[in-house]
Amino acid sequence: MLSDLRSDGVLRSLNYDARLLFLTRFTRLFAYGALSVVLVFYLSGIGLSESRIGILLTLTLLGDTIVSLLLTTRADRVGRRRMLIVGSFLMGGAGLAFACTSNFVFLLIAGTIGVISPSGNEVGPFLSIEQAALAHVVSASNRTTTFAWYTLAGSFATAIGSLCGGLLPSLVDSIGTAPLKGYRAVVIAYAAVGMVLALVFPRLSPATEVGASEDHSSGIAAKKTLLGIGHSREIVFKLAGLFALDSFGGGFVIQSFAAYWFYLRFGVKPDALGAIFFGANIFAGVSALLASRLASRFGLVRTMVFTHLPSNILLILLPLMPTLPLAIGVLLLRFSISQMDVPTRQSYTMAVVHPEERSAAAGITGVARTIGASIPPMFVGLMFAKPRLINVPFFIAGTLKIAYDLLLYRQFLAIQPPEEKLR
Repeated sequence: MLSDLRSDGVLRSLNYDARLLFLTRFTRLFAYGALSVVLVFYLSGIGLSESRIGILLTLTLLGDTIVSLLLTTRADRVGRRRMLIVGSFLMGGAGLAFACTSNFVFLLIAGTIGVISPSGNEVGPFLSIEQAALAHVVSASNRTTTFAWYTLAGSFATAIGSLCGGLLPSLVDSIGTAPLKGYRAVVIAYAAVGMVLALVFPRLSPATEVGASEDHSSGIAAKKTLLGIGHSREIVFKLAGLFALDSFGGGFVIQSFAAYWFYLRFGVKPDALGAIFFGANIFAGVSALLASRLASRFGLVRTMVFTHLPSNILLILLPLMPTLPLAIGVLLLRFSISQMDVPTRQSYTMAVVHPEERSAAAGITGVARTIGASIPPMFVGLMFAKPRLINVPFFIAGTLKIAYDLLLYRQFLAIQPPEEKLR
């Protein structure tokens, strides 16, 4: 089956820049995965209540949207590499601040200005700018498959990071040290990864940047709007609205709170949680490869919708499972199909906008997703403070995400990327 994807050929054809972008994606998602498993435990350990944790995570994600919007909408003009380096320093600085203080106000400032991922998923400017750079250095015929492997690399990194993030506190605890020190070690490692990325991104070549002719067009587009979008404005804003709805639903079940839910419901410890989400993210990564094959046969929009719908039904069923093995089984089954829409969504967005507007388009849709995801954690924190309400976020998330699928299918089925029109 995988041979039909021409995956080996696509991987061999990747140039230096594409390989480096895969490396930065893997490194960053490793840190995100590790942090997401222990973040709520860490914040609880330094004295924050569930409601304060929810508020902090909400404002952290809101701050990420502002940072992302400022950096991604300027990246095509100022320089993609420069903006990626700035994002790296913000990631490292935020991690260092979280490791060094328990003051709620200082944590709010650091989380709002810096880049912190409580979900295990992409936050900040990285994904949007990397997508644009990657689409610049691969051919249109290989774009979806390349994005599938790019997603796979991130899922594997998140999985390994989740496993390590869960195991490290247990190892620290086994030598007689308080678990809080283990949680803090993960936060410090997160900060270190940000600094490593700041050293790696300058090694990208000028080929990842907008060309001279494209730069001229980008400058004209930038004068027409404040966000660097001209010709593609209508489609980008429609996609942004729908992506915001999807992420708003997903914000009720971000990985940090999902891990904490398993602890509250079944008493699962961080080391076991790391193993559970390791398996979940492995399944998610493998499913991304299958998405490319389905998209080549059925189209990007159909693949997005018809793989996403069943996963959201499983999301609603998850809290109804009476035992831990059944809950883990439903979680793994959901992850095995839930991420098929990721490479197809990324590829579709890059395909239907003008090349000189890709960073801005990815940035605007990415910011919309982050805004959508940033609001629910505040309410989830309040729900988790009341044991009888801990299942409600799953029901809300599944319902909203199903609504997104139906609206996306209705509005965008007729809008095909160039390669599908040719077929």
